[in-house]
Amino acid sequence: MRTTKTEFFILIIMSLIGLASSITVLYEVGVLGKMPPLCTIHGNPMFLGSAVNCAAVLYSSYSTFYGISLEALAAVWFIINLVLITLVIFSYRGISKKIFYVLFGWRFLGIAIVPYLVYLEFFVLHAICIYCTIMHVAIIIDFGIITYLVFSENSKIKRDLFGS
Repeated sequence: MRTTKTEFFILIIMSLIGLASSITVLYEVGVLGKMPPLCTIHGNPMFLGSAVNCAAVLYSSYSTFYGISLEALAAVWFIINLVLITLVIFSYRGISKKIFYVLFGWRFLGIAIVPYLVYLEFFVLHAICIYCTIMHVAIIIDFGIITYLVFSENSKIKRDLFGS
């Protein structure tokens, strides 16, 4: 294994949390036709002028991209992330190194989209979706983790792939 057990766990945990959040929304809204738990908090507390209201976010005109729900796209993003992690850790060194760059770019793509989505929630819709926030936080932490592993001298995966 190319990483320590701790590094492996850290590399996959945020993807699993984000995937669970996106699948919850897909199932509850798409299959059951109802809002997931905690989507509206009693008294609708405001945070930066935005209320906790998943329905406002999930049923907005911004909730799809070319007809595909953002939750479905998020689920695919997290699944691809997990596949890339697995390939990096268990593939031959030469292949792993190339896939590691793809993984870093993939996570960069995720982190690049989050500010726009947060902007939409806070400043356009004035509503926050708890599940979307969980996905955003998972993507941000995910990027932080991969960045740490790329630049940290203590990273086993960095030493194994890049020899430093």
